[in-house]
Amino acid sequence: MSTRRGSAANLEADALARRFPPGFAWGAATAAYQVEGSTDVDGRRPSIWDTFSHTPGRTRNGETGDVACDHYRRWRDDVDLMVELGLGAYRFSVAWPRIQPEADGRVNEAGLDFYDRLVDSLLERGIDPYLTLYHWDLPEALEALGGWRNPGIVARFAEYASIVGRRLGDRVRHWITLNEPQVFAVLGHAEGVHAPGMHDWRAALTVAHHAHLAHAAASDVLRRYVPGARIGLALNLVRYEPASDASEDLAAADRLDGTSNRWFLDPVFGRGYPADVVGLYGELVDGIDLPAVGAIRPPDLLGVNYYTRELVTTATGTLDPARATIVRPPGPRSTMGWECYPDGLRLTLERLHREYAPTSIVITENGSAYPDLPADDGAVDDPERTAYLASHVSAVADARDAGVPVDGYFAWSLLDNYEWAEGYDQRFGIVRVDFETQRRTIKGSGRWYRELLAAAGR
Repeated sequence: MSTRRGSAANLEADALARRFPPGFAWGAATAAYQVEGSTDVDGRRPSIWDTFSHTPGRTRNGETGDVACDHYRRWRDDVDLMVELGLGAYRFSVAWPRIQPEADGRVNEAGLDFYDRLVDSLLERGIDPYLTLYHWDLPEALEALGGWRNPGIVARFAEYASIVGRRLGDRVRHWITLNEPQVFAVLGHAEGVHAPGMHDWRAALTVAHHAHLAHAAASDVLRRYVPGARIGLALNLVRYEPASDASEDLAAADRLDGTSNRWFLDPVFGRGYPADVVGLYGELVDGIDLPAVGAIRPPDLLGVNYYTRELVTTATGTLDPARATIVRPPGPRSTMGWECYPDGLRLTLERLHREYAPTSIVITENGSAYPDLPADDGAVDDPERTAYLASHVSAVADARDAGVPVDGYFAWSLLDNYEWAEGYDQRFGIVRVDFETQRRTIKGSGRWYRELLAAAGR
């Protein structure tokens, strides 16, 4: 017998669900390198993250994605989990090194076959696939040729998009070209904490530029091979607020917003690079064909990855050209050190609507990490994550009430997974994974999300 309406939490889920229309996409998200494992089977060759994670000192405890959640072998069980959770949509990424493992660009049919099976199973179970082409796992064979720093990457990415589009485009309607170009450009090439581990701001800005061009080229290819598809990209957007009313802090917040948000938003919406940030970067952008991004067509959907806000103050001596630093306000934080600040999501969405007017916004990632220790009976209660998700879904509802065209929400993440340089310490999933046994356990947050989706008519 169902007890869905038997608690205050469920009644709150019912009330929240009623704020969303029929057809709203409710889902959860993952990324290939974070969940798949099986990094050396069926023709897959190394990615930059295989190389990075196997380099001593690069990741917490030296942990790698070699096994991760073993999703490559356990995907059928994971689709069953999605059904049990009531998901109407699933965002996943295709591993480029499964599709084109070598520099010669040959197609690995076994890799395509895996995603064929996954997409077919999702559709058979009533789950709409949202496919991300690139979630940071560049084939190592292309990195050897200069990776994202090489202008040839634009054509290589368009070719890859055409291969996947022609194979899956008859069934996949929603396409994300790139996930968080700001992260793989800056954290990977300027700050060195992500693959490929470089410390070169000029390289980072070159990578960001090529990412813009690659998004545009891949979008054109997909429109050719996948008529009627919705095509966009996912940007990590942070609400930067000054730590005080001092003019220096106001200016620092604006600079960081410029380098982290507007440097990616403005070109995506056909405006070219923001002139104030071009001036800030100065000689770092010498040699980059900045006007080349001026004719990019706005996306059919804008993916928004939101986690927290940042309070900003002026800094000197920093390697960041924005000359700004982050201040940690008091209060509870996730194990990633992030503040739960749902109003930042509402304000970000309203700003996008006001300043860029996207036709469709999808929250492609939203979540938080907590310890999630299982009880003696194996149950996992995670009230902090439940509260985080509920408050942020409510913020999305507030933004919709203000006229913002948000038509989907994906919790990050479906599963506890390999959290990049943080290894396996950071747990974001609404489903717990015991990484020794690969046992899956739906957490309290997952049960709450199931109630929300049930109340929404899923």
